[in-house]
Amino acid sequence: MESAAKIRRLVLREGRSIRWVSRTTGLSRNTIKKYLKDANPPCYKRAEPAVRHKLQSYEDRLRKMYAHDQSLARRERRTSVKLYEQLVLEGYTGSYSPVCRFIKTLKSAGSSIDKAFIPLLFSPGDALQFDWSEEHVVLGGLEQKIKVAHFRLCHSRKPFVMAYPNECQEMVLDAFVHALNFYGGVPRRAIIDNPKTMVTFVSRSKDRIFHPRFLACMNHYVIEPIACTPASGWEKGQVENQVQNIRRQLFTPKLSFDDLEGLNVWLRLRCDDLGSRPHPEQQDKTIDAVFDSEFPELRPVGQAFDGYIEKTVRVRSTCLVQYETNRYSVPAQYAGKPVSLRTYASRIVVVYKQEVIAEHPRYFTKNVSYFEPWHYVGLLSKKPGALRDGAPFAEWQLPDAMLQIKARYMDTKGGDRDFVELLVLAQEHSIEIVERACELAVAKKTVRLPAIINLINQLVEPVIDPLPQTQHYPKLTNKPVANCKRYDALYQMQEVTV
Repeated sequence: MESAAKIRRLVLREGRSIRWVSRTTGLSRNTIKKYLKDANPPCYKRAEPAVRHKLQSYEDRLRKMYAHDQSLARRERRTSVKLYEQLVLEGYTGSYSPVCRFIKTLKSAGSSIDKAFIPLLFSPGDALQFDWSEEHVVLGGLEQKIKVAHFRLCHSRKPFVMAYPNECQEMVLDAFVHALNFYGGVPRRAIIDNPKTMVTFVSRSKDRIFHPRFLACMNHYVIEPIACTPASGWEKGQVENQVQNIRRQLFTPKLSFDDLEGLNVWLRLRCDDLGSRPHPEQQDKTIDAVFDSEFPELRPVGQAFDGYIEKTVRVRSTCLVQYETNRYSVPAQYAGKPVSLRTYASRIVVVYKQEVIAEHPRYFTKNVSYFEPWHYVGLLSKKPGALRDGAPFAEWQLPDAMLQIKARYMDTKGGDRDFVELLVLAQEHSIEIVERACELAVAKKTVRLPAIINLINQLVEPVIDPLPQTQHYPKLTNKPVANCKRYDALYQMQEVTV
């Protein structure tokens, strides 16, 4: 290419003859004439397309495998190497290079104007994009599949991510609450997909019917929800790209934490670190700098939305309510009554007539009962024998002093009833008071129930201030004199009255 340009300059600009140029460069006259005739750079042109002799009989098979992979999720598609290995198993004896070139041809043939997009522009405080992704991490030594909620402010590109066990509706509500608290402000719109947890009906037009509970969250924060057109990810392309970037930057290699809470603490710190990166459009500023200028356009968050999902259930005779496949205990006096079960992302709350009667951490196991032993203490008063073999008391962690007394009581006749009475006193006066009384009883080696009750009464009695010095008391001028006749006179007056 450089020789052709040099020859054209020598002949056309400096006026050298073809003979002189041929003698100087060593090129033939025909070559020089060809360079002078065509201004395009010289290039090699294959007379006929390359023949893939060994691959030719496998081209249809390779097309089918490639087309099948395109119908799968991106993470499940096979690479060119995997497709080549599959062909080898089926008898292909050629090299990898022809397979790679053929797949590249298939990819280029699939490109069209459908893959071209129009850049979007968002004003400060205008919109927030939301999406889910699926990641694999190690929690507590076990590899698990989790869901990650992704948020992105469209103007400043400020990201926020938080991990959850699944994509249930209470997780969606909890994610929005944490995201808006992280940003410290509320945008005007939220651009989302069309999952059933947020959108209950999708028409062919832009009309949507949003889930009442999700709409309540949006109304609480005064956000306009905007649902994308189905299969049109470019309408929220920023958060779609963020899913891929966060996966490469934060979840590769595979993360390992003790629990989900530790993972979310780490993710929040990484979100703060990502804010120090340059803004993709305003290269002279960081994401945090642009966010600082956008922050005044956001509405104040105000009171957080109470993001729970509620349903009415009936308490079983075993004092348990069921959510999904797990069971949670409630106080025994509510057995058989209808209660309201409020499900949060991380806890279960049981309400009866607007009063919270029980609260448990939420577990994501299957077919397990979770007991609070104190819920059954009132029932033990009638059935003290259940203290020995009752499921709620199998792993009850009581203070050491109370466990020592329980061990002694269980060895005596009627001791289980005495210990139940001690538990009732703990409910009445608090476990700390009873624990202290048991420690004093063990130290004094007086573990009988009346002695412990006496110690409890001493601990709960009000403290009487010591009397001041008696010399400062007012003194009597006339000291009273004992006179038994006064009593006789009073007694006689009583008889007359009767």
